[in-house]
Amino acid sequence: MILSIPDVLSPAAAAAMRERLEAADSWVDGRATAGYQGAPVKRNQQIGEGSPIASELGDAILAALERHPLFISAVLPNRVYPPLFNRYEGGMAFGSHVDGAIRIVSGHGARVRTDVSVTVFLTPPADYEGGELVIEDTFGVHEVKLPAGHAIVYPATSLHQVRAVTRGARISSFFWVQSLVRDDAQRALLFDLDNAIQRLNASNADETARRALVGSYHNLLRMWSET
Repeated sequence: MILSIPDVLSPAAAAAMRERLEAADSWVDGRATAGYQGAPVKRNQQIGEGSPIASELGDAILAALERHPLFISAVLPNRVYPPLFNRYEGGMAFGSHVDGAIRIVSGHGARVRTDVSVTVFLTPPADYEGGELVIEDTFGVHEVKLPAGHAIVYPATSLHQVRAVTRGARISSFFWVQSLVRDDAQRALLFDLDNAIQRLNASNADETARRALVGSYHNLLRMWSET
């Protein structure tokens, strides 16, 4: 399931975050965090893992997502890899790759299974050319370029790439989530069911039927959850 999460950050909050990142002195070669598959096709810059600004701004992004009901419903987060920040400019790109299955949190040793990939866009699309996140799935190829403050979530099993930025700079946050439900198809079914329940609640539909659906949702989550 590929899903846009709108308004994770306000435009002003995204701009303030971007300005702080642009002024940071902790940018490093993005290949520092690439695996053997990604390193040959990765050309970008990243804020060093564990740097104070990455920790501070990453915590702010996670706090915003924790308050976003659409993100919680779609992703069902269990563990989250601390957000990273990258910059593409001057022709930088990241060729087609699949994210590594397990990420080890720097300095902690905790392991996070990467079920869901997340990108939070911090630069307005008008400020740069290129830089589309291109995701492939069974329904085809999807190009993603969202307003500043919006996020995209998609299965980490997907083949994806970032096209070259030919004008301006694209700054984003990216990270991975280990979901309570490992299987993407099961997460999608739970998401659809949750949305249907919310619509029925808003229409004040039959209470007995709604209660049965809520019970089915939680019984499926209980059946599929790995926690």
